[in-house]
Amino acid sequence: MRQPKLGLLSQSDLALFLDYYELTSAKPDFEYGKQTTVTEEYFVRSIPFGAYLIAAGLEQVVAFTLNINFEEKDLGWLEATSTPDFRNGFLDFLKEFRFSGAIHAVPEGTIMFPGEPMLSVTGPAIEVQLLETYILNVMNFQTLIATKTARIVDVAEERTVVDFGARRAHGRDAALLAARASYLAGATGTSLVIGGKIWDIPYIGTIHHAFIQNRPTELQAFREYAECFPHNTILLVDTYDTLEGVRNACIIGRELDAQGYRLQGIRLDSGDLIALSKAARKILDEAGFKDAKIFVSSDLDEYRIQEMVEAGAPVDGFGVGTRLVTGANYNPLTGEGGPSALSGVYKLVERLDKDGNPIPKWKLSPGKVLLPYRKQVHRHYNR
Repeated sequence: MRQPKLGLLSQSDLALFLDYYELTSAKPDFEYGKQTTVTEEYFVRSIPFGAYLIAAGLEQVVAFTLNINFEEKDLGWLEATSTPDFRNGFLDFLKEFRFSGAIHAVPEGTIMFPGEPMLSVTGPAIEVQLLETYILNVMNFQTLIATKTARIVDVAEERTVVDFGARRAHGRDAALLAARASYLAGATGTSLVIGGKIWDIPYIGTIHHAFIQNRPTELQAFREYAECFPHNTILLVDTYDTLEGVRNACIIGRELDAQGYRLQGIRLDSGDLIALSKAARKILDEAGFKDAKIFVSSDLDEYRIQEMVEAGAPVDGFGVGTRLVTGANYNPLTGEGGPSALSGVYKLVERLDKDGNPIPKWKLSPGKVLLPYRKQVHRHYNR
C-alpha cells in the first residue's frame, strides 16, 4: 500500500510548479536557438468587485526566481514519464537553468487599476515563460485577498480586522499566504500561528465553543480561562444564551478587578450581531465595563460590516474568515456575485531584435487585445 503523503511543496519542488505547455513551448525554443529577449507583463483586465486592486505577491515571485532549480530527481522523473519528448540535451539545459533576467514591479500594497502592469519580466524567452504559472498563481491569489481585505478595512473605519480564515482556505499554502496578504492590506493580525512565525504577523485568538461545552457551566469555563490569561481575557459569550453569557463575563470581570486585572472584552459569533452588540454594550456599561471591547465574527465581509457600522453597532473589531480568505466576490445582501478568483494574465508584449531594438508583440483575440511594448506606470494625484 502506498504511504500517505502530506502534499506539501518544499522549495526544491517548485521548479515543477508549471504547466506542461511551458515545457513543450520551451523545447522548440531550445532546439532552434530562439533565445530572444522578451518581456511579459502581469496585469488584470477587469476587476471582479470594486474599483481598484491592491498589488501583492511580489516577495514570493522574487524568492522563486532567485531559487528556481531543477533537481536531478525531478529531471529523472521527467525523463521517465514524458516519453522521448525532452531528450536531445533539453534536460541538460534544465539542469543548468537559472533565471538571468530582470523583474520590474510596483511595490506591494500599491493601488492598481485594470490594464496596468503590476509586474514585468524581461529575459531570455525560455526563462520568462517558465515562470508563468507560479507568477499567476501567487500574484492572482494574494492580490485578490489583499484587495478584499482593503475593502473590509476601509468600511471598518479604524476598527480592528483580524484574519480568521485558515480553516476555510483553499489549501494550506492559501491559508498562509492569505494571512500575509491580509496583513499587508491592513488587517491587524491573524488567527494562524504559523503566520506569526514566518511573516511576523501578530497572532490573535480567544477560546472556542468546545472549551466551554467541555465544562459543567459556562461560568466555570470563563473562570478557568481568565485564571490562565488574566491579562488578556476576552470571552466567547454565545455558546448557550448570548446575553446571559455577557452577564457571566461581567461576573468574571469583577473577579479580575479584585486581582488587579481588567476584562478586555467579549466576542459574539452568531445571531443578529447588530442587536446583540447593542444589548451586550448596555450590559457591559451598566456593570462598569465601559472599556471592555466587543469583537464579532460569523460570515462577515465588507457588505455586512458596512451594514453594522451604518446601523451604529458598538463593535470594536471584526474576525473575518471565509469571505476574506477566499476573496469572495459575492454580496450577501443582494445575492449578486461570481467566482471567487482574480483572472490576472501574464502576456508577451515585446521582444528585442539582434541589435537590441524593441519589437512590439500583441494579440488580437476578441476581448483579449493587448497593448504592446514594455510599460511604466505613472500615478498622478490631485488634491
